[in-house]
Amino acid sequence: MELFGLPLATIYLYALIISGILTIIYVLFADVLHFDTGDGGLHFLNPVLVFAFITILSASGYLFERLSSLHYLLILGISAVIAFILVTLLNVFILVPLSSAEESLVYKESDLRGRIGAVITSIPADGFGEVLIESASGRIAKPASSFDAVAIPDGTKVLVVQVKNGVLQVTVHQENESFI
Repeated sequence: MELFGLPLATIYLYALIISGILTIIYVLFADVLHFDTGDGGLHFLNPVLVFAFITILSASGYLFERLSSLHYLLILGISAVIAFILVTLLNVFILVPLSSAEESLVYKESDLRGRIGAVITSIPADGFGEVLIESASGRIAKPASSFDAVAIPDGTKVLVVQVKNGVLQVTVHQENESFI
């Protein structure tokens, strides 16, 4: 069958090429061309999903036109079902988890228990000093007091025993020797 004087396989191929190029352009310039559907329930109109649907529809339509002798309406229907299923899977398993994921540098003080840090300001037996705890997301400097009521000089490795009112209570960290 022909449409606009072109075979359907050629139309599917043109649609595949154009939608593939538009998808790549949108992915590269998504921040500039941001399309906000809001909370109105139009999340299925996300341009990534629309472009992916057209790309998959045209790709499967092209393959069916070239490799089978099915009726053109049946090919269009099968291609639309395949595209709908794949785009739904793309949305449910990739786009929704990515949109709800967020990277956060927030930590709870209770998360500091058991961490090892270094004293950067000496801790007197009955007073306060400061401890620096390093992590993958950065460094945390917190006020500290001695859990054992002994003075801890700066540069000493300490173990955070507990946190009370934003103050770390620490003890000197003793590493086990390895005999291997």
